[in-house]
Amino acid sequence: MIDCRLRRLDASHTEFDAQLRDLLAWNESVDADIHQRVGAIIEEVRRRGNDALIEFTRRFDRYEAASPAELELSQEAMRSAWESLTPEMAKALELAAQRIRAHAEHQKLESWTYTESDGTVLGQQVKPLDRVGIYVPGGKAAYPSSVLMNAIPAHVAGVDEIIMVTPTPDGEVNDLVLAAAYLAGVTRVFRVGGAQAVAALAYGTQTLPSVDKIVGPGNIYVATAKKLVFGRVGIDMVAGPSEILVICDGLTDPDWIAMDLFSQAEHDEDAQAILISPDSTFLDAVAASIRRLLPTMERAEVINASLGGRGALILVPDLAVAASVANRIAPEHLELSVSDPAALVQHIRHAGAIFMGRHTAEALGDYCAGPNHVLPTSGTARFSSPLGVYDFQKRSSLIHCSPQGSDWLGKCASILARGEGLTAHARSAEYRRAKSND
Repeated sequence: MIDCRLRRLDASHTEFDAQLRDLLAWNESVDADIHQRVGAIIEEVRRRGNDALIEFTRRFDRYEAASPAELELSQEAMRSAWESLTPEMAKALELAAQRIRAHAEHQKLESWTYTESDGTVLGQQVKPLDRVGIYVPGGKAAYPSSVLMNAIPAHVAGVDEIIMVTPTPDGEVNDLVLAAAYLAGVTRVFRVGGAQAVAALAYGTQTLPSVDKIVGPGNIYVATAKKLVFGRVGIDMVAGPSEILVICDGLTDPDWIAMDLFSQAEHDEDAQAILISPDSTFLDAVAASIRRLLPTMERAEVINASLGGRGALILVPDLAVAASVANRIAPEHLELSVSDPAALVQHIRHAGAIFMGRHTAEALGDYCAGPNHVLPTSGTARFSSPLGVYDFQKRSSLIHCSPQGSDWLGKCASILARGEGLTAHARSAEYRRAKSND
């Protein structure tokens, strides 16, 4: 039975701080049993390579690969999937890819140097990673948009090889995912998933090459595996449940706002959807829209559980307080559905993506607006950013000392090194001072 009961909070209430902490509380600790099982899977793949990968794929995905070669999907399969799309779907994927690529092109970091008066040159060299791995959920729960969002920035960064892993439960290959991989320039695709796929990307097997960084969404087993292999490889982030926070001045159609809240709540029962407004009557109107529209949704049960468990309607005295509350929440997605979003955004410090104005639905960002939809969750927008080209580039410092620079910098380094008791450091710098003074 659908009986949505969102909690109502008032920012002026003396208990609001405690209530907000309770609303945002999210237990992201990994069950010890899951941790142990994932660790065992990683070790098996690291030790036994393809044999373990085939065994786990049979056990967890119910796909029997007669040989390691059957774990890889060919470029022909990707091209065939692309060619099988309806014109409407192909056009939509192409438009999304073009917009994601155009936005990513603006993110590229460039190498730079500067020369000091004595001829010493300092700077930074920017190079792409050699090879990255992209995890994409497979089967019926497939997201071609995630392929585009993860692969295109890597391609724009100049990554040589993009390796995609995606499970094919019961042998079911998702053509949309393969078509997106073809469009995004993915190099190789393997039909493996779960912790075993993450392990293979981290350590490599006889068939599946190891990578430098792993990106992409996944379930608790995938997230745990990414945590455990971090250090061996880089990872993008360990994402929590999806989130949306809407700030509205009370002048937007309440049905629009209700559907925006639904758009994230339908992901899963742990997703979080929050509306903040200074207009109590508007909050009532949105609550009424939710009750009316919810029974019409295909994923009504999931939305109901999400809104009832972690959703909220928050009354604030004004938009300034709304911004302050938003900064405390640091949401993944933030909609500013107000008359002057450009003024309000100046007060926002923490958010993964900010959607400005009444006509900018968060769903546009999920698919085709252009900016990446891989965003920090669970308050991590306080210190992290959306996935981008810069996540697939690395920086090396450049230092080229002239003889004069070596002399006076060597004196400084010698003094500091001897102060730290590191004599070899000091003498290394001093030797060059003597040489430069010859």
